[in-house]
Amino acid sequence: MKNVFYIILVSFFISLNTYSQGVDYEVYAIKFASMGHPSAVSDWAYCLSTKDSVNIDFVIWLIKGNDGKNILVDAGFLRDIEEAKDFDVINYVRPDSMLSKLNLKAGDITDIIMSHPHWDHIDGLALFPKAHIWIQKEDYNYFVGAAWQKGGDYGGFNKRDIRMLVNFNLAGKVTLVDGDQEIIPGIRVYTGSRHTFNSQYVLVQSHLNKIILASDNIWIYYSLENLRPPSTGGTFDTTAYKSSMLKMKSLASSLKFIIPGHDAKMFSLFPAVQEGIVKIQ
Repeated sequence: MKNVFYIILVSFFISLNTYSQGVDYEVYAIKFASMGHPSAVSDWAYCLSTKDSVNIDFVIWLIKGNDGKNILVDAGFLRDIEEAKDFDVINYVRPDSMLSKLNLKAGDITDIIMSHPHWDHIDGLALFPKAHIWIQKEDYNYFVGAAWQKGGDYGGFNKRDIRMLVNFNLAGKVTLVDGDQEIIPGIRVYTGSRHTFNSQYVLVQSHLNKIILASDNIWIYYSLENLRPPSTGGTFDTTAYKSSMLKMKSLASSLKFIIPGHDAKMFSLFPAVQEGIVKIQ
């Protein structure tokens, strides 16, 4: 009997030790450009009661694993893309160059989780030649097909990005994700806000916290804090957008760990590790 108890006890401590040595992640927000002037909150969130303004940044997120994984959420854009002119982009640094501040090279990126295929999030994919790309199947199909048919909505899509993503798919570098699921140990994706046809956000289980990288599934903190849908054109379904924010609140460790896509406020909420980079902790 003592031997049986001893075996059970040893097994318990082995399993506990194995768990403690499992995959752990650090999460960083990386600003690579900004909008050249503040804009009204009402440009980004449906609201009638505020005259406040918001500063807009362009951001990618790094999920750095202790297993050698270096995962980006979104890939940013190249400066020459025509649409950047409409946003008065300033202080642009190419997204792969920003990684050097964390002692990483573009070739060190193992995976890129695409939240959605708007130009400012997808155009930089080719900067990371070794990365495997994860995108929602329905979002991909709409991006490369239905958006361009009669009655489709291709606002925010760029044709060069479509050709690029199709070529990556032909090369076997794309996984089409079918709904909510864990795609990498400790990293789950969820759909719901319908910012594009079936956009996704990312839940990361870090050592201490459950962090939601919402990207443009929430544009700015005002929407999150007041459960307000985006301004015109920000979603296919305003009800789903609000429901998605409620779900994020139930998944994250706290409101602090839900990170919108473009609000410069995120860079004052977390400790800076380099200029333009904060660690989400």
